[in-house]
Amino acid sequence: MKLLSSAFFLLLIVPTCKSSTLEDTCRSFAARHPSIGYDYCIRTFQADKATAAATDVRSLAVIAARIAEARANATAARIAALSALEKDGRRRDRLSVCAEVYSDAVDQLGQAADDIAHGAEGADQAAQDPVTKLSAALDAPGTCEDAFGEADDTSPLAAEDAEFKKLASIALAVAASLTPPPSTQKPRITD
Repeated sequence: MKLLSSAFFLLLIVPTCKSSTLEDTCRSFAARHPSIGYDYCIRTFQADKATAAATDVRSLAVIAARIAEARANATAARIAALSALEKDGRRRDRLSVCAEVYSDAVDQLGQAADDIAHGAEGADQAAQDPVTKLSAALDAPGTCEDAFGEADDTSPLAAEDAEFKKLASIALAVAASLTPPPSTQKPRITD
């Protein structure tokens, strides 16, 4: 009977450990990004079946980058469809700007996910590189919206840009949490 009780206890606690990592990660994210929030973060991860197997923040960072990459791919496909139908050359040029930045974002997100998955734990450069790529990818929606805003044209991609920005923000924040804080110790000078 004791063995059965212990086994039952372990079954209850194992999912809680994984869930706790996700919850802690989303709480930390929401504290810095209240406009996106905890619930959105949780829903984003729970919508991806890979989250069930995530055991640590590193695996959540990879998943977040892959989720953002998928959204960037979907947005790039929408841009291509809009461009194919667009008759106005100037509007096609604005869509071309969006196509370029989203194509770059897809590449950056894929590379960042790979870097995070294969990066050395705690290595400063290994942690910084994906953060730089994720930060660059996060620029895509703003650049796309600016292309339309500068021409006083309504963006047909406002909803997609807003959604991608949220997803890329989650990916960046989770990946940045893997980066060790800069050392505050001053070097010792010895004679």
